Amino acid sequence: MSAATELADLFSAAETAAMEEALALAARGPRGANPLVGAIVLDAEGRTLATGHHRGAGTAHAEADALANLRAAGGLADPAGATMVVTLEPCNHQGRTGPCAQAILDAGIGNVVYAVADPHLPAAGGAERLRAAGVQVRTGLLGSAAEELNGRWFAAARAGRPFVTLKLAQSMDGRIAAADGTSQWITSAESRADGHALRSRVDAILVGTETVLVDNPRLNARAADGGPAARQPLRVVLGLRDTPAGAAVRTGNHGGTHDGGAVQEGAGGGFLALRTRSPRQALRLLAGHGVGHLMVEGGSRVAAAFLADDLVDELIIYLAPTLIGAGLPALADLGIGTLSEAKRWRWDAAAGGPQLLGLDLKLTLTPAPAAATTTEEGH
Repeated sequence: MSAATELADLFSAAETAAMEEALALAARGPRGANPLVGAIVLDAEGRTLATGHHRGAGTAHAEADALANLRAAGGLADPAGATMVVTLEPCNHQGRTGPCAQAILDAGIGNVVYAVADPHLPAAGGAERLRAAGVQVRTGLLGSAAEELNGRWFAAARAGRPFVTLKLAQSMDGRIAAADGTSQWITSAESRADGHALRSRVDAILVGTETVLVDNPRLNARAADGGPAARQPLRVVLGLRDTPAGAAVRTGNHGGTHDGGAVQEGAGGGFLALRTRSPRQALRLLAGHGVGHLMVEGGSRVAAAFLADDLVDELIIYLAPTLIGAGLPALADLGIGTLSEAKRWRWDAAAGGPQLLGLDLKLTLTPAPAAATTTEEGH
């Protein structure tokens, strides 16, 4: 018997259709510290009663969202006969929100179908908890599609490191500054506003010491009205050189740089100096500080270092319709000597394709799987 036949015997047509819808719902959420997850509640006849999806860190998980929508619609007449269909194993830990496995138990739902297991060890174990309480649990439905949707998040979780977004704001010819060093502003006000919205979602923003010395960035997040956003990221400087005492990145913090990498709490998300040039070591240190989503903003050598080590999970490019010519490139040397070694990317389907922001294009990409990078060349 083929694997496809076995799955067809294990899952109903209604459950398969629900998982397809749950995957589409999951793709509506933002990438970051949490995976993209969607959930559907079916009644005993396979009819959809409620749907839900995760909208980002700090918001209700997909299962909790679906259950809230179910309660709003009048609840369940037969909880034991209902089925929760979800794209990821329900979590089993208390974070900003409660464990989804317990929420399912509290609702009395008797059946759970999930696509793939949760590789994030602190959250894993929901399936075992549900089974121990008498819930019928099945897994594997559209698992490949679910794995592909969150492939890079899974890779980060399995490595115990933050999910990494690299943001580049550049001209059409890949420059982030003119020959004289001027860079304000290459991209539009709309692109900058979108970038600040992204800053308010991430846990930390990282730049190199060269960027601090040349540009003196604040690395804060601003709201649409120009004031500070309610949620501020940790401001991180990577490198062996000291961050000047008067640097804007230190604004609102106490004391000087800590060589040991201790966070200096103050206004906003705090300041952290990492005395290393290694992206991998930086990610290990940031994971220890509870950072789940890191945005790398520069400079060109730092960006290239993260790319060269295959540590960028999401690439966001704000592309201005401007040509600069001689100037500072967005990326330093990646060590690529021939086209066959080029790093391949693909459009992130969850982002919905290129987006027009003012006159700029926002491009959201994810690393192409190794199999997708192989092409045949002919003459």
